[in-house]
Amino acid sequence: MKHFLTLFGFVFLLVACKSTKVVMNNEDPSQNSIPSPSKNDVIMTSSSDSKPITSIELKETVEFLASDELKGRNTGTEGIEQAASYIENKFKSYKLKPYFETYRDSFKVGEKNAYNIIGFLEGNDEKLKEEVIILGGHYDHIGYGKAVGTDSIANGANDNAAGTSAVLALAKYFTKTKSNGRSLMFVLFSAEEMGLLGAKHLAKKLKTEEINLYTLLNFEMIGVPFTDREYVAFVTGYDSSNMADKINEYAGTNLVGLSEVAKQYQLFKASDNYPFYEEFKLPSQTISSCDLSNYDYYHHVKDEADQLDYEHMASLMNKMLPVIERMSKTPTKEITLHEN
Repeated sequence: MKHFLTLFGFVFLLVACKSTKVVMNNEDPSQNSIPSPSKNDVIMTSSSDSKPITSIELKETVEFLASDELKGRNTGTEGIEQAASYIENKFKSYKLKPYFETYRDSFKVGEKNAYNIIGFLEGNDEKLKEEVIILGGHYDHIGYGKAVGTDSIANGANDNAAGTSAVLALAKYFTKTKSNGRSLMFVLFSAEEMGLLGAKHLAKKLKTEEINLYTLLNFEMIGVPFTDREYVAFVTGYDSSNMADKINEYAGTNLVGLSEVAKQYQLFKASDNYPFYEEFKLPSQTISSCDLSNYDYYHHVKDEADQLDYEHMASLMNKMLPVIERMSKTPTKEITLHEN
């Protein structure tokens, strides 16, 4: 998540949120770098592994992206190059087509090379396939942070290897089932931590190309659960559209809600959904299960893979599958902005 909070605001947030009421409403070459799950891992994740998206696959992705070898995945570094290659290899193994000539949507950040990684799956409905749903999350992080002992690598497990693992899992599922009526674009954004630069670049580019965009769902910091909410995750920009209502309708459960903390600190504007909202004036929102009140390691060197709850992540994403399928098949665009 883009670093926009001041130190004062962050401290105040951690204190204030305790009293805040929440309103309801084929073989992959990069796998060689990933440890095999232990027997304990298999036992721990058995309840979710009967589902299409497993805690094991999410954990494997997070452990690779948030490993010390990638040194925090800062834009323009060798670490983020490794991350980009990993994502490309995953897309290739799923037989997911690139949207442009290659998976890489390149842009410059000063003198540094940067690239969003984009795959595309055409819809199976002859009419609806002309419309596109973007499923996104950023794969960069800040590189290094304030040292704790001898550790200064800000690995960015929750922020946002977690969201990246979710997008990859969705890409794997839909390329296998091809159960989407509308076309799906899977986007892993870069340079989010530098001011949403990858999202800004792509939003302008797609707007120029006059893509028929329906909506965008962004996944950010989904690695830890809430313990005091009647929903699993919140939707940023809750009041801007009927997105949350439709997600809950499609899920058949109270899956998402409103976080007053996220609303107070304008988290709607703090992630890669926002440039698309600005360019297209369409529902473009982020799903998250962390508004900083339930995780102490935002932009911290202890944001490590072993801090995350993979059962929670798998449960959330499996509940999102029928939501996205239904979203892609409705005869009309049911998710709409609210009038001001």
